[in-house]
Amino acid sequence: MRFIPIAASLTVALAGLSTGFVAHAQANFAAPPPTPYGVSIGIDAAKKVAAASVVEATKNRWRMAIAVVDTGGHLVYFEKMQDTQTGSVDLAIEKAKTSALFRRPSKLFEDAVAGGGAGLRLLRLTGAIPIDGGVPIIQDGKVVGAVGISGGSGEQDGQTAMAGAAAVK
Repeated sequence: MRFIPIAASLTVALAGLSTGFVAHAQANFAAPPPTPYGVSIGIDAAKKVAAASVVEATKNRWRMAIAVVDTGGHLVYFEKMQDTQTGSVDLAIEKAKTSALFRRPSKLFEDAVAGGGAGLRLLRLTGAIPIDGGVPIIQDGKVVGAVGISGGSGEQDGQTAMAGAAAVK
């Protein structure tokens, strides 16, 4: 019976720590952006996104895999440039899916994880890959899909994805 007060004290202390951690984590992560979803991107617009991405990659002599997904993260169009590493195929799709599902660039997840602390919880966030190269496609102020790029460094992938997403307004 002597252990009950200690156990009760420990429970109260852990609850306090847990509450403090949750409050800290919530303060460090923004709520979903206010950009609403629109009608999902069609094949013609997806091809424009991919073409603009290829232009950017070619200009810089990068070999990239390019994935364009709809608002649900489902593949609409895919292209792999000659000599792109095969490991980039799935990675490009996952980056695009992350950006579509969470309505933000995958770079934001990368930055949060790199910051450590509460940001490390993102490593277990289903459907989110914390690597630069995924960018939402915004048309008429609404998210209509996303583009994911893989094949270069994170920075190169992000730059190429931004060029692709900018092709649709």
